[in-house]
Amino acid sequence: MTVTVFLGSLLGAMAIGTPIAFALLLCGVALMFHLDLFDAQIVAQNVINGADSFPLVAVPFFMLAGEVMNAGGLSRRIVAVAMALVGHIRGGLGYVAILASCILASLSGSAVADAAALSALLVPMMVRAGHDKARSCGLIAAGGIIAPIIPPSIGFILFGVAANVSITKLFLAGIFPGLMLGLGLVAAWWLVVRHEDLAPPPRATKGEVAAAVKDGFWALMLPGIIIFGLKFGIFTPTEAAVVAAVYALFVAVVVYRELKPSQLFELFASAATTTAVVMFLVAAAMVSAWMITIANLPAQVGEMLEPFMGSPTLLMAAIMVLVVIVGTAMDMTPTILILTPVLMPVIKQAGIDPVYFGVLFIINNAIGLITPPVGTVLNVVAGVAKLNMSSLMRGVWPFLLAQLLVLTLLVLFPSLVTVPARWFAG
Repeated sequence: MTVTVFLGSLLGAMAIGTPIAFALLLCGVALMFHLDLFDAQIVAQNVINGADSFPLVAVPFFMLAGEVMNAGGLSRRIVAVAMALVGHIRGGLGYVAILASCILASLSGSAVADAAALSALLVPMMVRAGHDKARSCGLIAAGGIIAPIIPPSIGFILFGVAANVSITKLFLAGIFPGLMLGLGLVAAWWLVVRHEDLAPPPRATKGEVAAAVKDGFWALMLPGIIIFGLKFGIFTPTEAAVVAAVYALFVAVVVYRELKPSQLFELFASAATTTAVVMFLVAAAMVSAWMITIANLPAQVGEMLEPFMGSPTLLMAAIMVLVVIVGTAMDMTPTILILTPVLMPVIKQAGIDPVYFGVLFIINNAIGLITPPVGTVLNVVAGVAKLNMSSLMRGVWPFLLAQLLVLTLLVLFPSLVTVPARWFAG
């Protein structure tokens, strides 16, 4: 009955158009009434405690870093470097998009920001080169969701806070799976373009490559600084966010000089607005998370998953299927905040490494950003590229399937996550 009240109140509120944050509050209150525990002070206290977390300070700074990189020319220079390196290959602009996605992922941690930047920069170029617009947009949308996997990642921060798991370990464990997602897109793009009869751009000369790398040097330095600092304990993930934002501001304003002081207020306001939405979701979710614990909901979910508890692989497969289904109807942030407190006790009971589960859970949620009908990244790319959603859904399918295949491999072979994570951790 408790599970019915939880799902009924949450889905019912969403069905009538209630914003997700308020739906989470209503869900928590409904559970309180069901258990005869309603107390307005508890609601207020959990809302305040939900946002009162030091690791969450990283969110506004990574948001700001993404805004600055797009406005300050860092993203454009990274695309230019990728173009100089792989643009001459058959279907080269697609490989440029994939390489640029991986590099940008290591800068901002925001799938929406990366996809929007690459759509504006690369879709017109790919269309002029003769590539199908829907396929091009689908590739860029799929490339954008690598951002929550390769550190820094806002998704890992939210999961780490909700699950009480080391964010640094999550960051380092996400590097290799993120690159695997990129390789999956390379294979899918190769299959898509091998029958296209398009002349690739001429190979860049060594001088042009050197010039592009020199121009983009300051932008390319940021991923190395963040990973080096995390690996050797120079700063925490929260401090890494501050480093990223300050470094991006310095490079954009002082080195490249493409960002004017008069533009800073607008960038800060945009980052603050996006942060406010995320933080209110986190705060509201804490009410539901507290009631989930009080109602012992994880134990009931564990009973439902009991047939799979004997095999960690089967259990992970069942959970991944559940998250894929949820991801088609719900955005990434609320999915993380709702399902993490429900699933983590089950994961611990089954003896599954929480870091390994966190990586696969975030990958699955990221894939949800390009699954219709909600697909936040799909909507962003469609808006930037001025393409209708039905065409974009057609274009994204090969790349969505490739990323689901990578997720399946990670479920079947956990060492693909755990072994590289130990390497990066030293």
